[in-house]
Amino acid sequence: MLSAVVRTAAMPLAMLCVFWASFASPALSAKQEIRALWVIRTALSSPAAVATMVASAKAGGFNTLLVQVRGRGDAYFQGGIEPRPAALASQPSFDPLALTIARAHQAGLQVHAWVNVNLVAGLDLPAARDHVAFRHPEWLMVPRTLAADLAGVDTRSPEYLGRLSRFARARPNDVEGLYLSPVVPAAATYTVGIVRDIAERYPIDGMHFDYIRYPGEDFDYGRETMAEYERAVSSRDRTPERWRTFRQAAVTTLLTRLRAAVKTAKPDAIVSAAVNPDPEEAATYRLQDWRRWLANNLLDVVCPMAYTTDASLFANQVAVVREIAGVHDTWVGIGAYRLSPAQIADNVQTARRAGASGVILFSYDSLTDPARGPDYLAKVARAAFTQ
Repeated sequence: MLSAVVRTAAMPLAMLCVFWASFASPALSAKQEIRALWVIRTALSSPAAVATMVASAKAGGFNTLLVQVRGRGDAYFQGGIEPRPAALASQPSFDPLALTIARAHQAGLQVHAWVNVNLVAGLDLPAARDHVAFRHPEWLMVPRTLAADLAGVDTRSPEYLGRLSRFARARPNDVEGLYLSPVVPAAATYTVGIVRDIAERYPIDGMHFDYIRYPGEDFDYGRETMAEYERAVSSRDRTPERWRTFRQAAVTTLLTRLRAAVKTAKPDAIVSAAVNPDPEEAATYRLQDWRRWLANNLLDVVCPMAYTTDASLFANQVAVVREIAGVHDTWVGIGAYRLSPAQIADNVQTARRAGASGVILFSYDSLTDPARGPDYLAKVARAAFTQ
């Protein structure tokens, strides 16, 4: 029956309901520790890769998968409005998300669709000409240092997009690529539509938001964002602090809409987000006010990306997040790609002692890199989960 998963896009709605009912979500105990993996989209490149990934996660004792189905303004699922990646070009009927859900649910694992929200392109321009960066360059965030120079450039000209791309390429450790502005109404509606589509059509157990932030405090000085700011804030009130809170509020409003889209389609789906573990740094430099998100119950789970190799700093970061989270669940993100199995195990224990309800290892792909040797993921899982 698994082979039928790739044909779901062609099924009538009534048939889809019957089909998905046979892959009902596995129920996890209310007290069961979440043992999750972030699965980057490269592990969803073929049916064989999906089968191997699910089997490896199951064998390692993991019970939750966060699978990246929108990495850079692309669609690792069928029927989306964004382009399918080149890796899937020769497999037009293959639906990575559908197959992952079917395989994982049969194995007793839950699946959360991992969506990169604002980051829509990497350091190189997308290959697909129907990518949102080409269709709507006016929606992209602009750094302050380029704003004046781009003011006289037609947003539809190759020069406009090219200069934004070159700016990112010159700062790979800070910017990472091109971002949509959450301030621009049409851009926000576009993103909400993508999330709603996934939630409505797939039996996911949750939706996980990443890159729901700005690349830095010196973004967005794009024309449309500045026009929205001028409409919303009177000239006498335009202070640096008001500019910051205006952009923070735009991210929060976007998350509010994203959550509503998920919960309307799947009331029981878990809404989570990856956040900077330092709440002040997140709010000030990334305009990601996750403290407010929790206070307003916009997240069911907060996932701090505590990727440090310093055990003391890790413990402090987790303690801070847990105090702020209060009654909300915390799944602690561990930078397993930077750590030894023993260090990963120590961090898991630290998270448990702090009262976290689970951990997420970043990432499946790095832990199954052939350079690490055979069965490295299993070795990590034994160290982390058998104590």
